[in-house]
Amino acid sequence: MADLTARRNMPFDLDPLGRLLADEEDLALVNPNAQRPFDAREWSEKWLNEADDASFYVVDADGREVGFFALRVGVGPEVRHLTYVFVEDSARGGAGAEIARLVEDAARELGALSITLKVELDNEPALNLYRSSGYEELASRCGMATMRLDLE
Repeated sequence: MADLTARRNMPFDLDPLGRLLADEEDLALVNPNAQRPFDAREWSEKWLNEADDASFYVVDADGREVGFFALRVGVGPEVRHLTYVFVEDSARGGAGAEIARLVEDAARELGALSITLKVELDNEPALNLYRSSGYEELASRCGMATMRLDLE
């Protein structure tokens, strides 16, 4: 896998996200409550509108956006909650650990001491990635696991 980097999404440049989530099934997986097809205005007004939220594009070595993730303020500003993680098919297959590192680096830059997330219990690849990246499972309810990683 080529080196991946993260580019902060400021101001809200949602054209790449619209391209990444053009497939309605992908959009439904990332955010089941979002309108389909992708609506940039809805995302800027409803899903990515909190002042302290930070969203990032995952960029490949050619400068192409191949993924996206967002970090919301969790319980206090020292906790960031990972949301809306997506990587297009072309960047899958070994990119997980690299993306987990990008998420950790972004959270640290935002002053976080820990990261929380929720993941579907039947999403075994994601669960395995988070576990191997050091996330601890705190609870599981309604088919979702809540996990946390303390940053050092």
